Amino acid sequence: MQHFKKAIFLTSALILFVGFIPPGDFLTEQKKFQRVKTAFSEKGKVIEQKLRERNINLNELNILIVAYKSEKELDLYVKKKSEIIYKKLTTYDICSSSGTLGPKRKVGDYQVPEGFYHIDRFNPTSQFYLSLGINYPNKSDRIKSTAKNPGGDIFIHGSCVTIGCMPLTDEKIKEVYLYAIHARQNGETKIPVYIFPFKMTDQNFNTYKTSYKSDPKLIGFWSNLKTGYDTFEKEQAALNYSIDAEGNYTY
Repeated sequence: MQHFKKAIFLTSALILFVGFIPPGDFLTEQKKFQRVKTAFSEKGKVIEQKLRERNINLNELNILIVAYKSEKELDLYVKKKSEIIYKKLTTYDICSSSGTLGPKRKVGDYQVPEGFYHIDRFNPTSQFYLSLGINYPNKSDRIKSTAKNPGGDIFIHGSCVTIGCMPLTDEKIKEVYLYAIHARQNGETKIPVYIFPFKMTDQNFNTYKTSYKSDPKLIGFWSNLKTGYDTFEKEQAALNYSIDAEGNYTY
């Protein structure tokens, strides 16, 4: 995203440093930043209470994020780090969106990616308050993109503007950022983020297949994602997948 370039340039050294902090020191380092301090002051008790209702302590938290572009929703799943099964904790509204349904394939297309990702950056001094970077483009995106530059800098962030990211407002990113900090502190170095075009129930998928019948390539891509969607819905566990030579997900 172009509107992130200045902020990313100014904080690139910081973000790289954050990415390589030993897990036991991560929380301490994050708390040095004023916006993180504010988030703890305003939302710390809120997230503790929500987790307590699920019998989860902060020091045993793992999270998983699922986003749906059409519904403009972001679901936060939680579990104890010793467990396999996640449970949905809450749903956040994605307050602004850009692009259309379908994957991101090139820089400047305003598209929100679709696929299976993880959080690879924490930015406590973001231009958009706080932000969590997504590892777009992943291997699948790089294989399937025919553009010289598939783009990058995709974030879950504050504010309520976007040209390809997932903004939640400053108030809500404080909560999500804190959950992510604690999960990272607990050793979850690659927090899963699954982004779907819509809730891929059989009924919804049949409706969209009819609407997009003139684009069999897109329907084929969505069919590949739906296998992952169905698996997660059934098992409620992090997906075990790989990416083949054509950029398809295999489960």
